[in-house]
Amino acid sequence: MKLSSLFLIIFMSIFLGACASSNSGSVYKRDEARKVHTVKTGVVESVRTVRLEGTKSPVGTVAGGAIGGIAGGSIGHGRGSALAAVVGAVAGGIAGSAAEEAVTRKDALEITVKLDGGGLIAIVQEDDVDFNPGDPVRIVENGSTSRVTH
Repeated sequence: MKLSSLFLIIFMSIFLGACASSNSGSVYKRDEARKVHTVKTGVVESVRTVRLEGTKSPVGTVAGGAIGGIAGGSIGHGRGSALAAVVGAVAGGIAGSAAEEAVTRKDALEITVKLDGGGLIAIVQEDDVDFNPGDPVRIVENGSTSRVTH
């Protein structure tokens, strides 16, 4: 039983990591393709490391609850087994939700840009490209989505 529980936990971790969406400046959603994007130029004024919280979907809770319920149900017999399954499912759901959030949490940058036309803006995106104060950059906007690029 322990080996199958370990397999389920590893599978859940991989699955949750694959479900994470990207907030990278280099990743576009499918529906952003072939649409007009407004471009502004400016210079990086400051860069600060921040953290993007992980996702909090029902997937982690349900997967953790299922694993906890199976593990708890294998303990004891009769009513004791049923009670252990319920307790295991609740504890597993809480642990699964916390695991999903932790696995999908990402490092990010808050990039403050002084626009060429005047004004100061800040954009948060994943920490996958280096930006330094003084770097010339482009701000690419489409509706409510903005990204900083070199």
